[in-house]
Amino acid sequence: MTISQTLFTRRMLMCVALGFSSGLPLYLLLQLLPAWLRSEGLNLKTIAAFAFMQLPYTWKFLWSPLMDRYSLLQALGRRRSWILGTQLALLASIVGLGMFHPQQEISMVALLATLVALFSASQDIVIDAYRRETLSDEELGLGNSLYVNAYRIAGLVPGSLALILADHLAWSQVFLVVGLFMLPGIGFTLWAQEPVMASAPKTLLASVIEPFKEFINRSGWQHALWVLLFILLYKLGDSMATALATPFYIDMGFSKTDIGAIAKGSGLVMQIAGAFVGGIWMLKLGINRGLWIFGVVQALSILGFAWLAGSGPFTEIGAPERSMLAIVIGFEAFGVGLGTAAYVAYMARETNPAYTATQLALFTSLSAVPRSVFNALTGGMVEALGWQQFFYVCTLLAIPGMLLLFKVAPWREK
Repeated sequence: MTISQTLFTRRMLMCVALGFSSGLPLYLLLQLLPAWLRSEGLNLKTIAAFAFMQLPYTWKFLWSPLMDRYSLLQALGRRRSWILGTQLALLASIVGLGMFHPQQEISMVALLATLVALFSASQDIVIDAYRRETLSDEELGLGNSLYVNAYRIAGLVPGSLALILADHLAWSQVFLVVGLFMLPGIGFTLWAQEPVMASAPKTLLASVIEPFKEFINRSGWQHALWVLLFILLYKLGDSMATALATPFYIDMGFSKTDIGAIAKGSGLVMQIAGAFVGGIWMLKLGINRGLWIFGVVQALSILGFAWLAGSGPFTEIGAPERSMLAIVIGFEAFGVGLGTAAYVAYMARETNPAYTATQLALFTSLSAVPRSVFNALTGGMVEALGWQQFFYVCTLLAIPGMLLLFKVAPWREK
């Protein structure tokens, strides 16, 4: 089968549709909600407290066994019924957010924001499982790259379109428009086919215990620990390097316009390109070799920040400086796109089809730890080391994850 024949299939279209449906609520929480709260006059301390709403993404493995064990509607099947249920709940809670005023009804806004995070994390659990059970091992690289790209493109709705509309419409109408963008995903869920998969666990207790027991017994507890450690460390260096990217650009002398036009625009385009190219290459390379090659590119791209830090800060910003910024951001974003495509495909491959939801929820929860825990250390590191030395340290932190590839994804192993 040719690449074009692999690309234009029902399964790949579902990866695109579900990726968009999955990314929309997260970017609403990360981009639109803070802008709304600030425009309504809330102080930064209150807005920062809304970061706790991301906790469901870290702890979603706790309720994933329910989605492996039960079905919401037998007619749709176990996976599609949960996807549809969470999508409808997200549509209602997103539209509901715009019906309240933050100054007078902050408790209701906080409750609905938490529900959006809860339903979004739950949707991710079952979409990850659906994707793993629908795609063959050979299709995982391309399918997951399409999913990641659609996930990022979805951020343009709450992060760009909604903010533009907010200058012309009431906030209730803005949230209504954003909520309606869940409809394509709902339509595709109804159109999709339920994957052929192993039978559900017999009891809820079995759905809690058996996924972890199977994962440990599959290749032994030592290999299981290597896999978990790899998932934790593979993207640690890159995650820490980009945690304070915007303050770094400002310290180098770039204006907010430069950052918005170059960092956000060029970065998004190159991440999408990297993920797409990574998915295509993995059809030939395989996931293991993709992890090696793309991991090297991902690690080396951090050195671009060190180069920029060594050249700055700039007293004047002209075309050469903007070109430097575009090159550094574009290379790093391309590396991230490549690495993410292989990384997500690897996590999917490491699951057993009988326990996909719970095992993938565990892996993706662990992958969120660098973002939610280690990145909190970066401010102190920059103050102690300076920007250039900080980026060198981040490059070194990428090496342990690469060394673990000898254990979890050998180059010569298919």
